[in-house]
Amino acid sequence: MILAILQARMTSPRLPGKAMAPLRGEPMIWRQVERIRQARCLTRLIVATSGEAVDDPLASFLVSRGQTVFRGASENLSRRFMRCVEAAGPVRHVVRIKGDSPFVDPGLIDETVRLALASRADYVSNRVQRSFPLGLEVEVVTAEALIRTATEADEATAAGTSPLAQIRARPDRYPQAHVLARRDVSALDWRVKTSADMAFARGVYDALYPADPGFGLEDVLSILQGRHDLAEWAAA
Repeated sequence: MILAILQARMTSPRLPGKAMAPLRGEPMIWRQVERIRQARCLTRLIVATSGEAVDDPLASFLVSRGQTVFRGASENLSRRFMRCVEAAGPVRHVVRIKGDSPFVDPGLIDETVRLALASRADYVSNRVQRSFPLGLEVEVVTAEALIRTATEADEATAAGTSPLAQIRARPDRYPQAHVLARRDVSALDWRVKTSADMAFARGVYDALYPADPGFGLEDVLSILQGRHDLAEWAAA
């Protein structure tokens, strides 16, 4: 099984509640779910959030739409990841997507998963050797590496650090492979962290979503060439 975990929360220092902010008539979190579900290599998707009351509206909305949600301790990332894996059943690889990424590209997810299967690397991503815009990060890790890391980490490390960060930091122990874009566009930042970022996302969705809900990286780059207002927002 290839399990995707989308991490999302309602708390944000600069844009609280952004996961439920409207984006082309639906909450941003749902637009992400829609896009991730278009990836052909995934078996299952779980949205991981905290058990805190502030995340109740997010979890309730997703469950009402039939989306599987896992709620766990907000301070222990390793434990939350492992509980998702345990709940999903036999898992071969875990795909991690962050909740501030409304432009997550299903084609890029498939490309990263395919490289993970072909290379047999423990960790595959487009994050270590950056060539894609921020906000299009895809990380694929073997369940075996994830379990080993979570088991060996002490409680302080497990609580404060993502298990994938621990794996990224040990290429000597966990073989890695990297997905590169056809051209380097790593100077762009498409994450949603501020109200200006949300305005950018809404502008792009308004321009592209009606004709093609599954628009990808090249579509966004193309629209930016003719929309200088959007291009200014996209620069990191």
